[in-house]
Amino acid sequence: MIARFGHTELPERQAQVLRRAIRLEWVTLAFLAVTATLVFLVLGNSQAMKAAWIEDLLSFIPPIAFLIAVRLARRRPTVRHPYGFHRSVAIGHLVAAVALTAMGLFLIVDSGIGLLTAEHPTIGTVNLFGVTIWLGWLMVAVMAVTGIPPVIVGRMKLGLARELHDKVLYADADMNKADWMTSVGTIVGVLGIGVGLWWMDAAAAIFIAGSIVHDGISNLRAAVVDLMDARATTFDDAHPHPLVDRVDQYLAGLPWVREAGSRVRDEGHVFHVEAFVVPRRKKVALADVDGARQGCVALDWKIQDVVVVPVPALPDIVDAITVDAVTPRGSTA
Repeated sequence: MIARFGHTELPERQAQVLRRAIRLEWVTLAFLAVTATLVFLVLGNSQAMKAAWIEDLLSFIPPIAFLIAVRLARRRPTVRHPYGFHRSVAIGHLVAAVALTAMGLFLIVDSGIGLLTAEHPTIGTVNLFGVTIWLGWLMVAVMAVTGIPPVIVGRMKLGLARELHDKVLYADADMNKADWMTSVGTIVGVLGIGVGLWWMDAAAAIFIAGSIVHDGISNLRAAVVDLMDARATTFDDAHPHPLVDRVDQYLAGLPWVREAGSRVRDEGHVFHVEAFVVPRRKKVALADVDGARQGCVALDWKIQDVVVVPVPALPDIVDAITVDAVTPRGSTA
Protein backbone atom coordinates (compact mmCIF):
# COMPACT_ATOMS: atom_id res chain seq x y z
CA MET A 1 0.00 0.00 0.00
CA ILE A 2 1.38 3.40 -1.01
CA ALA A 3 1.81 5.77 1.92
CA ARG A 4 0.83 9.34 1.22
CA PHE A 5 -0.18 12.63 2.77
CA GLY A 6 -2.83 14.18 0.51
CA HIS A 7 -1.49 13.84 -3.03
CA THR A 8 2.11 13.67 -1.80
CA GLU A 9 3.48 10.16 -2.09
CA LEU A 10 5.95 9.52 0.72
CA PRO A 11 9.47 8.32 -0.07
CA GLU A 12 10.15 4.76 1.07
CA ARG A 13 12.11 5.91 4.13
CA GLN A 14 9.32 8.19 5.37
CA ALA A 15 6.72 5.52 4.57
CA GLN A 16 8.58 3.08 6.82
CA VAL A 17 8.90 5.73 9.53
CA LEU A 18 5.16 6.39 9.36
CA ARG A 19 4.32 2.71 9.70
CA ARG A 20 6.69 2.44 12.65
CA ALA A 21 5.17 5.52 14.31
CA ILE A 22 1.67 4.08 13.94
CA ARG A 23 2.79 0.79 15.51
CA LEU A 24 4.46 2.64 18.38
CA GLU A 25 1.31 4.64 19.08
CA TRP A 26 -0.79 1.47 19.21
CA VAL A 27 1.78 -0.05 21.58
CA THR A 28 1.56 3.14 23.64
CA LEU A 29 -2.22 2.88 23.88
CA ALA A 30 -2.00 -0.76 24.97
CA PHE A 31 0.63 0.05 27.58
CA LEU A 32 -1.37 3.03 28.86
CA ALA A 33 -4.44 0.85 29.25
CA VAL A 34 -2.46 -1.54 31.47
CA THR A 35 -0.77 1.28 33.38
CA ALA A 36 -3.98 3.21 34.05
CA THR A 37 -5.67 0.04 35.27
CA LEU A 38 -2.83 -0.86 37.63
CA VAL A 39 -2.64 2.67 39.06
CA PHE A 40 -6.42 2.73 39.56
CA LEU A 41 -6.33 -0.59 41.44
CA VAL A 42 -3.83 0.78 44.00
CA LEU A 43 -5.08 4.38 43.99
CA GLY A 44 -5.97 4.64 47.69
CA ASN A 45 -6.34 8.14 49.18
CA SER A 46 -3.08 9.54 47.82
CA GLN A 47 -3.39 12.85 45.96
CA ALA A 48 -0.14 12.08 44.13
CA MET A 49 -1.51 8.74 42.90
CA LYS A 50 -4.70 10.46 41.81
CA ALA A 51 -2.70 13.03 39.82
CA ALA A 52 -0.56 10.27 38.27
CA TRP A 53 -3.69 8.32 37.28
CA ILE A 54 -5.26 11.37 35.65
CA GLU A 55 -2.02 12.04 33.80
CA ASP A 56 -2.15 8.47 32.50
CA LEU A 57 -5.70 9.09 31.25
CA LEU A 58 -4.60 12.35 29.59
CA SER A 59 -1.72 10.50 27.94
CA PHE A 60 -4.28 8.68 25.79
CA ILE A 61 -5.10 11.93 23.95
CA PRO A 62 -1.88 12.55 21.93
CA PRO A 63 -1.59 9.02 20.45
CA ILE A 64 -5.30 8.96 19.60
CA ALA A 65 -5.01 12.44 18.05
CA PHE A 66 -2.00 11.28 16.04
CA LEU A 67 -3.72 8.17 14.68
CA ILE A 68 -6.83 10.13 13.70
CA ALA A 69 -4.81 12.98 12.16
CA VAL A 70 -2.67 10.60 10.09
CA ARG A 71 -5.77 8.89 8.76
CA LEU A 72 -7.40 12.19 7.79
CA ALA A 73 -4.20 13.63 6.31
CA ARG A 74 -4.10 10.77 3.79
CA ARG A 75 -7.22 12.07 2.06
CA ARG A 76 -6.68 13.83 -1.22
CA PRO A 77 -7.59 17.53 -1.60
CA THR A 78 -11.11 18.24 -2.82
CA VAL A 79 -12.93 21.26 -4.20
CA ARG A 80 -14.26 21.98 -0.72
CA HIS A 81 -10.86 21.35 0.90
CA PRO A 82 -8.37 22.49 -1.76
CA TYR A 83 -5.46 22.49 0.69
CA GLY A 84 -6.18 18.92 1.77
CA PHE A 85 -6.79 17.70 5.31
CA HIS A 86 -3.34 18.27 6.76
CA ARG A 87 -4.65 20.76 9.33
CA SER A 88 -6.06 17.76 11.19
CA VAL A 89 -2.58 17.46 12.72
CA ALA A 90 -2.75 21.01 14.06
CA ILE A 91 -6.29 20.45 15.35
CA GLY A 92 -5.19 17.29 17.14
CA HIS A 93 -2.27 19.22 18.60
CA LEU A 94 -4.64 21.93 19.86
CA VAL A 95 -7.13 19.47 21.38
CA ALA A 96 -4.37 17.64 23.26
CA ALA A 97 -2.90 20.92 24.53
CA VAL A 98 -6.23 22.29 25.77
CA ALA A 99 -7.01 19.03 27.60
CA LEU A 100 -3.60 18.97 29.27
CA THR A 101 -3.77 22.60 30.36
CA ALA A 102 -7.32 22.40 31.71
CA MET A 103 -6.80 19.20 33.67
CA GLY A 104 -3.42 20.34 34.99
CA LEU A 105 -4.93 23.55 36.34
CA PHE A 106 -7.76 21.57 37.94
CA LEU A 107 -5.27 19.27 39.68
CA ILE A 108 -3.24 22.23 40.97
CA VAL A 109 -6.37 23.77 42.50
CA ASP A 110 -7.60 20.43 43.89
CA SER A 111 -4.23 19.50 45.40
CA GLY A 112 -3.66 23.06 46.63
CA ILE A 113 -6.95 22.99 48.53
CA GLY A 114 -5.92 19.71 50.14
CA LEU A 115 -2.61 21.23 51.20
CA LEU A 116 -4.17 24.42 52.60
CA THR A 117 -6.86 22.56 54.51
CA ALA A 118 -4.23 20.18 55.91
CA GLU A 119 -5.97 17.03 54.74
CA HIS A 120 -4.12 14.02 56.13
CA PRO A 121 -4.38 11.19 53.58
CA THR A 122 -4.16 7.65 54.92
CA ILE A 123 -2.92 4.53 53.23
CA GLY A 124 -4.22 1.29 54.64
CA THR A 125 -3.22 -2.33 54.25
CA VAL A 126 -4.31 -4.96 51.77
CA ASN A 127 -4.41 -8.74 51.93
CA LEU A 128 -2.45 -10.17 49.02
CA PHE A 129 -2.15 -13.96 48.64
CA GLY A 130 -2.80 -14.37 52.34
CA VAL A 131 -0.22 -11.79 53.35
CA THR A 132 -1.15 -8.38 54.79
CA ILE A 133 1.04 -5.62 53.38
CA TRP A 134 0.98 -1.84 53.35
CA LEU A 135 -0.79 -0.59 50.21
CA GLY A 136 1.89 2.05 49.81
CA TRP A 137 4.44 -0.60 48.81
CA LEU A 138 2.16 -1.67 45.97
CA MET A 139 1.84 1.96 44.89
CA VAL A 140 5.60 2.36 44.86
CA ALA A 141 6.07 -0.90 42.94
CA VAL A 142 3.49 0.05 40.29
CA MET A 143 4.98 3.51 39.75
CA ALA A 144 8.53 2.14 39.58
CA VAL A 145 7.61 -0.52 37.01
CA THR A 146 5.41 1.68 34.83
CA GLY A 147 7.71 4.72 34.85
CA ILE A 148 10.53 3.30 32.71
CA PRO A 149 8.96 2.04 29.41
CA PRO A 150 7.40 5.43 28.44
CA VAL A 151 10.83 7.08 28.60
CA ILE A 152 12.26 4.51 26.18
CA VAL A 153 9.28 4.75 23.82
CA GLY A 154 9.36 8.55 24.02
CA ARG A 155 12.96 8.70 22.86
CA MET A 156 12.12 6.38 19.97
CA LYS A 157 9.24 8.65 18.94
CA LEU A 158 11.42 11.77 18.88
CA GLY A 159 13.39 10.58 15.87
CA LEU A 160 10.20 9.56 14.09
CA ALA A 161 8.60 12.96 14.78
CA ARG A 162 11.63 14.65 13.21
CA GLU A 163 11.45 12.47 10.08
CA LEU A 164 7.70 13.01 9.62
CA HIS A 165 7.65 16.66 10.79
CA ASP A 166 4.79 15.69 13.10
CA LYS A 167 4.21 18.00 16.06
CA VAL A 168 1.53 15.82 17.66
CA LEU A 169 3.95 12.90 17.69
CA TYR A 170 6.63 15.19 19.14
CA ALA A 171 4.26 16.38 21.89
CA ASP A 172 3.47 12.75 22.73
CA ALA A 173 7.17 11.85 22.79
CA ASP A 174 7.96 14.83 25.01
CA MET A 175 5.27 13.77 27.50
CA ASN A 176 6.53 10.18 27.50
CA LYS A 177 10.08 11.31 28.17
CA ALA A 178 8.95 13.24 31.24
CA ASP A 179 6.95 10.35 32.72
CA TRP A 180 9.83 9.31 34.97
CA MET A 181 9.42 12.58 36.88
CA THR A 182 5.78 11.72 37.54
CA SER A 183 6.76 8.28 38.83
CA VAL A 184 9.50 9.65 41.09
CA GLY A 185 7.25 12.42 42.40
CA THR A 186 4.47 9.97 43.16
CA ILE A 187 6.81 7.59 44.96
CA VAL A 188 8.14 10.45 47.09
CA GLY A 189 4.59 11.52 47.96
CA VAL A 190 3.52 8.00 48.95
CA LEU A 191 6.63 7.41 51.05
CA GLY A 192 6.03 10.81 52.67
CA ILE A 193 2.66 9.58 53.90
CA GLY A 194 4.33 6.45 55.21
CA VAL A 195 6.79 8.39 57.40
CA GLY A 196 4.15 10.82 58.63
CA LEU A 197 4.92 13.77 56.34
CA TRP A 198 1.36 14.10 55.03
CA TRP A 199 2.07 17.33 53.12
CA MET A 200 4.55 15.58 50.79
CA ASP A 201 1.65 13.80 49.07
CA ALA A 202 -0.12 17.06 48.16
CA ALA A 203 3.19 18.67 47.22
CA ALA A 204 3.98 15.75 44.89
CA ALA A 205 0.52 16.06 43.34
CA ILE A 206 1.08 19.79 42.71
CA PHE A 207 4.46 18.97 41.15
CA ILE A 208 2.85 16.46 38.79
CA ALA A 209 0.05 18.91 37.96
CA GLY A 210 2.63 21.61 37.27
CA SER A 211 4.37 19.29 34.81
CA ILE A 212 1.03 18.67 33.06
CA VAL A 213 0.32 22.42 32.83
CA HIS A 214 3.81 23.08 31.48
CA ASP A 215 3.31 20.49 28.73
CA GLY A 216 -0.16 21.87 28.00
CA ILE A 217 0.83 25.52 27.74
CA SER A 218 3.92 24.89 25.61
CA ASN A 219 1.90 22.74 23.19
CA LEU A 220 -1.02 25.17 23.25
CA ARG A 221 1.27 28.02 22.25
CA ALA A 222 2.79 25.99 19.41
CA ALA A 223 -0.61 24.78 18.14
CA VAL A 224 -2.14 28.26 18.10
CA VAL A 225 0.88 29.74 16.32
CA ASP A 226 0.66 27.07 13.61
CA LEU A 227 -3.08 27.62 13.12
CA MET A 228 -2.39 31.36 12.74
CA ASP A 229 -0.14 30.57 9.76
CA ALA A 230 3.11 31.66 11.35
CA ARG A 231 6.31 31.04 9.45
CA ALA A 232 7.11 27.33 9.20
CA THR A 233 9.36 26.03 11.97
CA THR A 234 11.08 22.77 12.81
CA PHE A 235 9.06 19.94 14.37
CA ASP A 236 10.00 21.12 17.87
CA ASP A 237 9.29 24.82 17.11
CA ALA A 238 12.88 25.65 18.07
CA HIS A 239 14.00 27.29 14.80
CA PRO A 240 12.66 28.48 11.43
CA HIS A 241 12.53 25.49 9.12
CA PRO A 242 15.66 25.31 6.91
CA LEU A 243 13.57 24.22 3.95
CA VAL A 244 12.31 27.80 3.59
CA ASP A 245 15.84 29.06 2.87
CA ARG A 246 16.48 26.14 0.52
CA VAL A 247 13.47 27.14 -1.58
CA ASP A 248 14.56 30.79 -1.72
CA GLN A 249 18.15 29.92 -2.57
CA TYR A 250 17.07 27.54 -5.31
CA LEU A 251 14.83 30.13 -6.91
CA ALA A 252 17.40 32.92 -6.59
CA GLY A 253 19.93 30.66 -8.32
CA LEU A 254 17.83 30.26 -11.48
CA PRO A 255 19.31 32.10 -14.50
CA TRP A 256 16.21 34.19 -15.15
CA VAL A 257 15.62 35.24 -11.51
CA ARG A 258 17.14 38.37 -9.97
CA GLU A 259 15.62 38.12 -6.47
CA ALA A 260 13.43 35.62 -4.62
CA GLY A 261 11.51 35.30 -1.37
CA SER A 262 8.72 33.08 -0.14
CA ARG A 263 6.15 32.65 2.59
CA VAL A 264 5.65 29.10 3.77
CA ARG A 265 2.73 27.73 5.75
CA ASP A 266 3.01 24.59 7.81
CA GLU A 267 -0.08 22.56 6.89
CA GLY A 268 0.75 19.70 9.23
CA HIS A 269 3.23 17.26 7.77
CA VAL A 270 3.69 19.26 4.58
CA PHE A 271 4.26 22.86 3.54
CA HIS A 272 2.41 25.20 1.24
CA VAL A 273 4.83 27.58 -0.49
CA GLU A 274 3.99 30.91 -2.07
CA ALA A 275 7.20 31.97 -3.78
CA PHE A 276 7.74 35.44 -5.23
CA VAL A 277 10.44 36.02 -7.84
CA VAL A 278 11.69 39.21 -9.50
CA PRO A 279 12.64 38.27 -13.10
CA ARG A 280 15.64 39.68 -14.92
CA ARG A 281 13.47 40.44 -17.93
CA LYS A 282 9.97 41.76 -18.41
CA LYS A 283 8.65 38.68 -20.18
CA VAL A 284 8.85 35.30 -18.51
CA ALA A 285 8.10 32.05 -20.28
CA LEU A 286 5.44 29.82 -18.77
CA ALA A 287 7.88 26.93 -19.03
CA ASP A 288 10.35 28.79 -16.79
CA VAL A 289 7.74 29.36 -14.10
CA ASP A 290 6.52 25.76 -14.25
CA GLY A 291 10.09 24.49 -14.19
CA ALA A 292 10.78 26.58 -11.09
CA ARG A 293 7.69 25.15 -9.40
CA GLN A 294 8.66 21.57 -10.20
CA GLY A 295 12.20 22.24 -9.00
CA CYS A 296 10.87 23.44 -5.64
CA VAL A 297 8.68 20.35 -5.29
CA ALA A 298 11.69 18.14 -6.01
CA LEU A 299 13.67 19.68 -3.14
CA ASP A 300 11.84 17.77 -0.41
CA TRP A 301 8.78 15.55 0.02
CA LYS A 302 7.34 18.00 2.58
CA ILE A 303 6.74 20.63 -0.12
CA GLN A 304 3.14 19.82 -0.94
CA ASP A 305 1.99 22.78 -3.03
CA VAL A 306 4.05 25.52 -4.64
CA VAL A 307 2.88 28.73 -6.28
CA VAL A 308 5.59 30.71 -8.09
CA VAL A 309 4.57 34.32 -8.76
CA PRO A 310 6.69 36.68 -10.92
CA VAL A 311 6.48 40.19 -9.42
CA PRO A 312 8.17 43.55 -10.13
CA ALA A 313 9.26 43.82 -6.47
CA LEU A 314 9.16 41.47 -3.51
CA PRO A 315 6.52 42.10 -0.82
CA ASP A 316 7.90 43.29 2.50
CA ILE A 317 6.62 40.18 4.32
CA VAL A 318 9.35 37.93 2.91
CA ASP A 319 13.09 37.78 3.37
CA ALA A 320 14.72 38.60 0.05
CA ILE A 321 17.52 36.46 -1.37
CA THR A 322 19.35 37.85 -4.37
CA VAL A 323 21.47 36.04 -6.91
CA ASP A 324 24.58 37.55 -5.27
CA ALA A 325 23.76 35.65 -2.05
CA VAL A 326 23.74 32.28 -3.82
CA THR A 327 26.92 30.39 -4.66
CA PRO A 328 27.23 30.34 -8.48
CA ARG A 329 26.80 27.00 -10.13
CA GLY A 330 30.07 25.32 -10.91
CA SER A 331 31.86 27.23 -8.18
CA THR A 332 34.28 25.34 -5.97
CA ALA A 333 33.35 27.46 -2.95
